[in-house]
Amino acid sequence: MALLGKNYNITQINSNRFPCELPLCEKDFEDIRISPLYLYGKTVRYLLVIVTAVLGLSGFNPQTGRCTDSTSVPRYVGSDACKPCHKKEYASFMKYAKKSTSYKDIERMKKGLTEKEIKNCYGCHTTGYGRPGGFISPEKTPQLKNAGCEVCHGPGSLHVKTGDPKYIKGKLTTKDCEVCHTSERVKAFRYKPLIHGGAH
Repeated sequence: MALLGKNYNITQINSNRFPCELPLCEKDFEDIRISPLYLYGKTVRYLLVIVTAVLGLSGFNPQTGRCTDSTSVPRYVGSDACKPCHKKEYASFMKYAKKSTSYKDIERMKKGLTEKEIKNCYGCHTTGYGRPGGFISPEKTPQLKNAGCEVCHGPGSLHVKTGDPKYIKGKLTTKDCEVCHTSERVKAFRYKPLIHGGAH
């Protein structure tokens, strides 16, 4: 095999691998145990990681083979965005549901907790924490600092934009509640899910 004007015997490089001609530099062959096929495999793996990351950021859907427009990915908008069309439900939620002021519990309990322990509370006491467009901090996303409508009904940007009910979760079950209302938490904090209990 000829590379860089020199002849290399593939058996000298690694007799267990197949020969592969690549535009490699001489220093790649300083250690005679490194085969060109090994280097080629490493390069391909790095390229796959980069391509996968780029496709993920562009909203590529592997099932359809197409990139989705970022506006078609639902994002969290906050409970105030629900109010214009759902006045009665919004008023009832704000009056009766403890979720509507759930961030106060974090503020009340955070003394003595580490930053990591406080962040563990965000999953249930804020809206969309750790998800695209979800809660980041009270300063950056104040509209999501409590557990709002979208905790149960899902991110509402497409529903708010189109008014189409297919973009929001309308019928809830106890499974939706059990994401946060686990049996351990119910015992520890003595609370129960309110599906039909007057939350809205």
